[in-house]
Amino acid sequence: MDEGLLQAWRDTDYRVRLSRGGWATIRIDAPLPAALVDGVGARGWGFITAWHPHSRPRALFANRAAQRSLLADLRALPGVAVAPAVGVGASGWREPSLFAVGIGVSRLDELAARYGQSAYVHGSVRSRAALRILEP
Repeated sequence: MDEGLLQAWRDTDYRVRLSRGGWATIRIDAPLPAALVDGVGARGWGFITAWHPHSRPRALFANRAAQRSLLADLRALPGVAVAPAVGVGASGWREPSLFAVGIGVSRLDELAARYGQSAYVHGSVRSRAALRILEP
């Protein structure tokens, strides 16, 4: 695994849009922010995107189309709620993302693989946010 990429993921702010406005920021190895705890409850959650497969730049139109497809896939899953989100890197880059509640690691793995993602962030209210790396 490229150490620079790994550090970039660890340094990223994983921001979730709150229904009442504003953002809650998830950090790897930290508990879920208090503003998200009630909405998550006892369910698992994932922070995932379809942008830039395999961490390689891709055209804006292709990223947007893939993100719409990922959103449709998430909405089709029974019991899964989805909120808009964005990953914001320490150097200022931004990557539109989705915060899915009521989803397990196996389903997140499937979606990440389908959309060419090398990693995603996941957890529960009882665990710290974890980076799950899918590619060696």
